[in-house]
Amino acid sequence: MNVLVIGANGHTGRHIVKELSGSSQHFVRAMIRKTEQAKDMEDLGARPIVADLEQDFSYALENVNAVIFAAGSGGSTGDDKTLTIDQEGAKKAVDYAKKMGIERFVMLSSMGADNPSSGPDALQFYLKAKGAADAYLKESGLNYTIVRPGALSFDEGKGKIEASTSIEDKSRDISREDVAKVLVDSLTIEETNHKVFEILSGDTPVEEALKNIH
Repeated sequence: MNVLVIGANGHTGRHIVKELSGSSQHFVRAMIRKTEQAKDMEDLGARPIVADLEQDFSYALENVNAVIFAAGSGGSTGDDKTLTIDQEGAKKAVDYAKKMGIERFVMLSSMGADNPSSGPDALQFYLKAKGAADAYLKESGLNYTIVRPGALSFDEGKGKIEASTSIEDKSRDISREDVAKVLVDSLTIEETNHKVFEILSGDTPVEEALKNIH
């Protein structure tokens, strides 16, 4: 399928692009903010498209079958940028997908988005914005998957995770590379349709874990 990656130049986004490019099932379109990022995306096997979440970016979704939304302010920017990117940018992407008849939408969220007040003070606004975007997607009528990883690491992916609607032991982290694999595999694993789930590093191969979410 033709997949648009929003946030393609981010740390996780680049892994998503590589994962999609390595699959014979997908063609990848990488949404980037700056023209100078285009060659990097081409080198990763994607077709870059320059667009800005803060403007009208509906043209980026033309002739696309699925969207992976992996853009984020990172939680370290001001509240205004967090609201613009993590909440309103995601909502716009959902609206454009509906308008263009794109049924499949995979959202990279975060653990704690369902209960922002339980997170660290510095992340509560970020988690609230993520939660609002998640709720908007769930109510959109699109075939959604919402993936909520815990703490992200730069470690090499192991291809093994724990995936559950609620993970009790949240003390572990998960590599961005494994998160990317989860997002890409979710596109075609029907058991993830209309699901919200958490992921951390674990002992179960990604595909098996995604087929047995509980």
